[in-house]
Amino acid sequence: MVRIQKLLASWGVASRRSIEKYIEDGRISIDGVKLEEQGFIVDEDNLPSIFLDGKKITPPAKKEYTILLFNKPKLVITSLKDEKGRCCLADYLPKDKRLYPVGRLDYDSSGLLLVTDYGELTNRLLHPSYKIPKEYIVKIQGEMLTKEELKLFSSGIMLEDGVTAPCIIKPHRAPNTYSVIIKEGRKRQVRRMFDYFGRKVINLHRVAFGTIKIGDLQSGKLRPVTEEEEKALLKATGLL
Repeated sequence: MVRIQKLLASWGVASRRSIEKYIEDGRISIDGVKLEEQGFIVDEDNLPSIFLDGKKITPPAKKEYTILLFNKPKLVITSLKDEKGRCCLADYLPKDKRLYPVGRLDYDSSGLLLVTDYGELTNRLLHPSYKIPKEYIVKIQGEMLTKEELKLFSSGIMLEDGVTAPCIIKPHRAPNTYSVIIKEGRKRQVRRMFDYFGRKVINLHRVAFGTIKIGDLQSGKLRPVTEEEEKALLKATGLL
């Protein structure tokens, strides 16, 4: 049993205070009768017909999707099968669900990879218009970038598929290592950006996707995203 304003707020109709104002204004009715009681109780297992301004309110659809976070090891193909018989993503996923990766991580890269069966979420996370940031820890071979190179790197450089969007790059605490945050998803983009300056990437590890961080999740392990993480993803993509 639950109070009507709490129930409707949990459905995303409006805030509790707004629901109370709707009741005061006579805008909500239960089974055709105008509601006049603020603390009206309803049974969630046996819901009455609830109307706002004459339009029936229905509960949101139950969650029917899965979102997992995977710490991809190096030398694992971001694919569900590999013709060459190499280790691939499917080797780590549960067999009772049809899950797909959100984007890719290179064979020789590691780190955070989202896996889901929510197709529209995948589309929006990958679409450049949503500008979802992704953070990488990148170790290079050779000298550190100069101040001028860092400035150019962050403002945009010309690659064979066009100028890169502005990004954030800063030295990491480890030697010859940088944190790089981009909002694009071109093929091997971060590696190619360092190649532009004659620096070879010898290790690339993704540590964040939007507000989700890999934390202490061990290599090769999966975990469900938390409720807070899920809400952040849905909000960033306009699906909340």
